[in-house]
Amino acid sequence: MFRLFALLMVGTLTLAACDVAGPVAMRTGADGRPVPVVYRIAASDAPRVRQRMQDGLNTMRAQNGLPPLQPNAQLASAAATHAQDMSFQSRPWHWGSDGSSPMTRVERAGYSGNVVGELISETFETEFETVNAWMTEPETRQVILDRRATEVGVGWHQDDNGKLWWTVVLGETTGSLRVASR
Repeated sequence: MFRLFALLMVGTLTLAACDVAGPVAMRTGADGRPVPVVYRIAASDAPRVRQRMQDGLNTMRAQNGLPPLQPNAQLASAAATHAQDMSFQSRPWHWGSDGSSPMTRVERAGYSGNVVGELISETFETEFETVNAWMTEPETRQVILDRRATEVGVGWHQDDNGKLWWTVVLGETTGSLRVASR
């Protein structure tokens, strides 16, 4: 049954990828190689991007028998603030330019629970690619699959060149900190 479903999904996705108007010319650079397309997130896309990131995390959790994470506005605020700060510092790490830790940032944002973990990334990848990359690394995978996590906040900042600084904060009403990066 699962194989039939998987085959139908692959077939559907293959057909959806077909271009009925004909092939589109690929942009190439001076060296003749394809020029990468920058993934841009418009302000109007923010709710959908946040939901897709959360859905990706929850899919990974469900595949491992874990309950879904619920969105939390305070965690999202702390995540967005840190993503912008990482861009300002030009480095992906868990410490703010003011020396703040993930716990300090969620406290400032008014979160009443505890930080379970923080995921960060400096990349040009989409939210889907970023979740998949996190799942390939033992430290970040462990944060995503932490049984204590019940809530999530997703934030990002995009530089003018398209680089994305992702921050995801997982929380619960009681717990301890685990940080991870990719």
